[in-house]
Amino acid sequence: MKKIIVFLTLFVLTSHLRAQNYLSRERLDFITDSIMKEGKALYKSEWTSWYGTDVFLEKCKPMQPQSGGYLSYDNGKNLVNIFFTKGQDPKVMATITFDYGFNKAAYKLDTTLRKLNKQENDLYTIRQTAIADLNKDTLYKKYNNTELNPVPLIIGKTRKVYVLTGTQLSNVVIFGNDYLINFDDNNQIINKKVLHKNIIPINTANTPTNKSIGAVHSHLPQTGDFITATDICTLMLYEKLTTWQTHTVVSKNYISAWDCQKDQFAILTMDAWKRINANQDSLKKARGN
Repeated sequence: MKKIIVFLTLFVLTSHLRAQNYLSRERLDFITDSIMKEGKALYKSEWTSWYGTDVFLEKCKPMQPQSGGYLSYDNGKNLVNIFFTKGQDPKVMATITFDYGFNKAAYKLDTTLRKLNKQENDLYTIRQTAIADLNKDTLYKKYNNTELNPVPLIIGKTRKVYVLTGTQLSNVVIFGNDYLINFDDNNQIINKKVLHKNIIPINTANTPTNKSIGAVHSHLPQTGDFITATDICTLMLYEKLTTWQTHTVVSKNYISAWDCQKDQFAILTMDAWKRINANQDSLKKARGN
């Protein structure tokens, strides 16, 4: 993993794309920015749901039998998690609000019963539509000790639901078995696709003499060349619960190197990666390592 850190430094200073089949640096920068924005939006929603649920379970025990579910969103001022009642015409029964500091202890809880606002109603609608689709379409795979988690997002004019796979096991982080469902302005499904074709569980348990400072997973050609928004969301949720410093996504043509401490990543060409690794091996041999 030390090679990754050295490589990133050298790459920023010296790399350039020579092969004709590689994208330009400008295009890669655009892709990096787009994936990062989507991944962080997904992370915001999931982080808010994680810690909003903790608040609801601790502070709202009498309400829990009436709960029909939850959803989270960014309202432009705060991160909001709501729990709604069961039935065809749900009402918001609890609203948990966090600021952008991601401090789980700094929240506001409002248990005023109210109607869903426009943003909440749209999110609720696409989430429920996605759940119905999960239950009827064999596209979605289910594995033991896991559950499918639909995460609705509305960003600008785009409406979508990401479906993540969560684990019920300790010391396991799951990448893959994830899906994207796109919706139109009327909250109807336009298309849906599998993001990773496989499920990738990574054991994060460490021993006193062996603490992993990084991890790697690979992408099949069907998944694409780059780290996905779901990868970024998963990393940001779990990285602080591990000893990882880096996470690397390997595809046929590119390397996506994620810095777990800075929450940033760089896209590197496979040729450049091989050249840097070869240089590092040569330096080690020259030093007698």
